Amino acid sequence: MAKEYYEILGVARDASDDEIKKAYRRLAQQYHPDKEGGNAEKFKEINEAYQVLSDKQKRAQYDQFGTTFEQAQARGGFGGFSDFRDFNGFTDNHDGGFGDLGDIFSDLFGGRAQRASSHAQRGADISIGVEISLEEAATGIDKELEIYKSVTCSKCEGQGGEPGSKTEECSACHGTGSVTKIRRAGFLSFSQAGTCSSCRGLGKKPSQPCSRCGGDGVIKERQKIRVKIPAGIENEQIIKLSGYGEAAPFGNRAGDLYVNVHIKPHQYFKRRGDDLYYDLVIHFTQATLGDKIKVPTIEKEVILKIPAGIDSGQFIRLRGRGLPRFGGRGRGDMIVRVQIKTPKKLSKKARGLLEELKNEL
Repeated sequence: MAKEYYEILGVARDASDDEIKKAYRRLAQQYHPDKEGGNAEKFKEINEAYQVLSDKQKRAQYDQFGTTFEQAQARGGFGGFSDFRDFNGFTDNHDGGFGDLGDIFSDLFGGRAQRASSHAQRGADISIGVEISLEEAATGIDKELEIYKSVTCSKCEGQGGEPGSKTEECSACHGTGSVTKIRRAGFLSFSQAGTCSSCRGLGKKPSQPCSRCGGDGVIKERQKIRVKIPAGIENEQIIKLSGYGEAAPFGNRAGDLYVNVHIKPHQYFKRRGDDLYYDLVIHFTQATLGDKIKVPTIEKEVILKIPAGIDSGQFIRLRGRGLPRFGGRGRGDMIVRVQIKTPKKLSKKARGLLEELKNEL
């Protein structure tokens, strides 16, 4: 059965790139295997769907051929080829590496594909969340993360063989690095060439597998990684660390690490872009006569001048007291919204003074 990538991410077929990205972030956080209640298989499936739908070329291919096969089968075409509605063989990020659509149609019309996938088996990507305060977002901070992931085996240095052991030709593929599967459909037959799973496409294997990693070239360990979070970063913004994902055996490229930055809600401030909003409650007399009041900013307290006669709900802008602009120069502003507190109880004297003021107004 074909995998429905849109259903896996829970988005519509006409979803925008931004909607796909947001869905991926949410699901990757929910099912990450390092989290309690995570699901490694579901996480792998989510990553697989995102790799296709986030790439315009791959998404177009998926949309095009998915529609073609659905329509062809509905009309009775491609009899006996229902197995090939599964797109596992048509994308270059799937295990098995069985060619592309060109291979299959070449076989159908008399050709015979013999080549194995040219894509090296790179390490898997990792997604992880980190929580910081608004103050840390304002100044930037280095965070140390501990991740349980595949790392290169230190004993065999990723080669999979016991140190000093010899390498020999893979018996499964006879040194070619690929295996060929013959499929028949009625009077037609064709072949698919895929990467040999025994030697991972190398065509050779160590005579004695590494006693530490069992010949995989990688082992699972907890590793500490430092990530630099720049000043002015937005909530839910993702930092990509190339090569810090899962290690790959035999010197192949490691995957990437995606750090999703969550900024905790602040006690005083609300953020809108680079600006900070702060609610200031003052008394009726301060609003009437004006005053100078200490107010907090993201860095330190400052003196705010309240003009006489200010109305409730009016804004006072403190320029340059917001957050640094991410990747740019300057800062946002801090906007103070004034709220006037009306006294509930008054002394006799205070009431008399207000009555006099009322008469004058």
